[in-house]
Amino acid sequence: MDNNTYNQIVSFIWGIADDCLRDVYVRGKYRDVILPMTVIRRLDAVLEPTKDAVLEMKEKLDAADIVNQTEALCNVASQSFVNSSPFTLKDLKSRSKQQQLKADFIEYLDGFSPNVQEILEKFRFRNQIDTMVEADILGAVIEKFVSPTINLSPKPVFDDNGDVRLPGLNNHTMGVIFEELIRRFNEENNEEAGEHFTPRDVVELMADITFLPIEDKIKDAPYIIYDGACGTGGMLTVADERLQELANEHDKNITTYLYGQEINPETYAITQADLLIKGESLQNDNVAFGSTLSNDGFPTYNFDFMLSNPPYGKSWKTDLDRLGGKKNISDPRFIVNHDGESEFKMVPRSSDGQMLFLANKLSKMKHDTELGSRIVEVHNGSSLFTGDAGSGESNLRRYIIENDWLEAIIALPENMFYNTGIYTYIWVVTNRKASHRKGKVQLINATELKSPLRKHLGNKSSELTQEIRKKISDLLIKFEQGEYSKIFDNREFGYHKITVERPLRLSVNFSKEIIQKFTLKCQEQKEETLVPVIEQLANKFQYTILKDYNLFLKELSKKAKSLNIKLNVKKLNFIKNNLAQVDETAEKVIKKIHKQEKSLESSLYGIFTTSIDGSQRFVEYEADSDLRDSEQIPLLYEGGIEQFFKEEVLTYAPDAWIEKSKTEIGYEISFTKHFYQPVKRRTLDEIESEIKSLEKETEGLLLDIIGGGVR
Repeated sequence: MDNNTYNQIVSFIWGIADDCLRDVYVRGKYRDVILPMTVIRRLDAVLEPTKDAVLEMKEKLDAADIVNQTEALCNVASQSFVNSSPFTLKDLKSRSKQQQLKADFIEYLDGFSPNVQEILEKFRFRNQIDTMVEADILGAVIEKFVSPTINLSPKPVFDDNGDVRLPGLNNHTMGVIFEELIRRFNEENNEEAGEHFTPRDVVELMADITFLPIEDKIKDAPYIIYDGACGTGGMLTVADERLQELANEHDKNITTYLYGQEINPETYAITQADLLIKGESLQNDNVAFGSTLSNDGFPTYNFDFMLSNPPYGKSWKTDLDRLGGKKNISDPRFIVNHDGESEFKMVPRSSDGQMLFLANKLSKMKHDTELGSRIVEVHNGSSLFTGDAGSGESNLRRYIIENDWLEAIIALPENMFYNTGIYTYIWVVTNRKASHRKGKVQLINATELKSPLRKHLGNKSSELTQEIRKKISDLLIKFEQGEYSKIFDNREFGYHKITVERPLRLSVNFSKEIIQKFTLKCQEQKEETLVPVIEQLANKFQYTILKDYNLFLKELSKKAKSLNIKLNVKKLNFIKNNLAQVDETAEKVIKKIHKQEKSLESSLYGIFTTSIDGSQRFVEYEADSDLRDSEQIPLLYEGGIEQFFKEEVLTYAPDAWIEKSKTEIGYEISFTKHFYQPVKRRTLDEIESEIKSLEKETEGLLLDIIGGGVR
């Protein structure tokens, strides 16, 4: 179907709202009538050719007192749905009385099979019937939808000479029409214009990069395609068509099964209608309704191909609460066994749940087939780098890359989507990497590969033409270094995050002023027993500042014991908080003295060899939290953590050490870093020439200003 015919149909349906609904509904409610009526007319048009045969079969079944008639009637209709009422929509346009029209229209709706009834229920369409009848517009709406000037049937309409007057409308184009109507309605209401679907050029690219790399491996076999955020089902439809097309090109006979899940009732209904027309489901179990995150519709299924454009930048707190909260979540899709850790958490912050859709797909991969599974999913930039080492986001990146499942990430141009102008990225994940891709990740920078649209669609100002899509697919398949493609070792994106500690250094102030304040504080806190101990120590150290807190504790213990005073943790902290002060010139505060010698590298991890009382000891020092720092060390850093620490930390802080228990592994991916093109700087000659040119242009200007033009 050409663009002119497509635009004509969209404009015609869009015009029905203004022609029939304007004085009855506010603009924000037009969609409540137009979208379900578009679906109903599409289903009605599909069923028209077999209507007489269906009614004939129904008469026979009624005569035989057969109650369960759906399957038999669907067989006659050659569809997975049917309408057994005596009417078509065209039959209903000639009613003169509104109440008769209402009764017949309800009977017509009731005649649809149960799978269509669910669609009508999700649209809540029956709620609109009384409003349309009372306003006397139901007949007008029906008459518009059955107008001979448009064709919503998959079969063409011919003129008297046998030439095509109106081309048939295939499922692909019908899906595009649904999406364009939703986009326009949402745009009118200042809502998210593309929240529930993805532009077809992007979908077609996703289908290409899903199937083209493995087209030579397609067998005579069944394949299952899944979209966990399926919207109006466009991605499933396009993926199915592309896979079937490639199978035919390779003389393969395949069967495809489409599965999806959608949380929005309206778009769920459109998806169900689309799949029903394709004959995908009789029992309505291929598309689940509800949240994929907290109510997985297919917990025991595994899929061959999975494509999605999940919502990004949206809170999933409600789902998190349903899953038990962040501390108690135990869903095996998001808590896995990895690298010896039995509860490896891939749970992101509650403000953005987009990466959970990817984790959901990972749990549904096939591991026992030649092709395994291929996942192609769109994300915004935050999925590449958001989250520190050990966070849910970083852990998911780590899980994918360390399992060698990340095949490629493709950066798309900005302004490719209806509801956002930001850059987006396609993740390509598979558990069956080609041998030459093992241990490697390909980054493709397609941000400049775009064609401008003559007319913007929401935020969408560019498109991916067929030639551009082929170029991107070729970049993926060829797997070569170049201007747009770079190849990296998996470990290039990983790093160790280490916590760097510095010793706490405390001095004790025994000045008379401080001792007086300490005495008053003891009286306030009812710790008067400490006063004589501290006064005697102050006298011993001549009311000066003692630079060795370790010596202070030693003498404090002796003095308290001699005065029969017990020092518990509370008292020690009270003394420390009121007398000690951080002092970079003081001695390091000892935390623990170890009896046995540690490894040669032990000083890197906080155990130092030192001399105490003339003998060699192995000492662990208290850490100063104010001096605590962290460093990111690339996994590929030559010599690893120890070498980096010696070269980059100890050179500047010889007393530092690594808190080994806090070391984490993180992963992040930076397109900017790997594809950065420095701007060429101007030469000195060019700068000098420009300055002289400016001087010449402004010559005499200052004299004109201060001299009023008189020289």
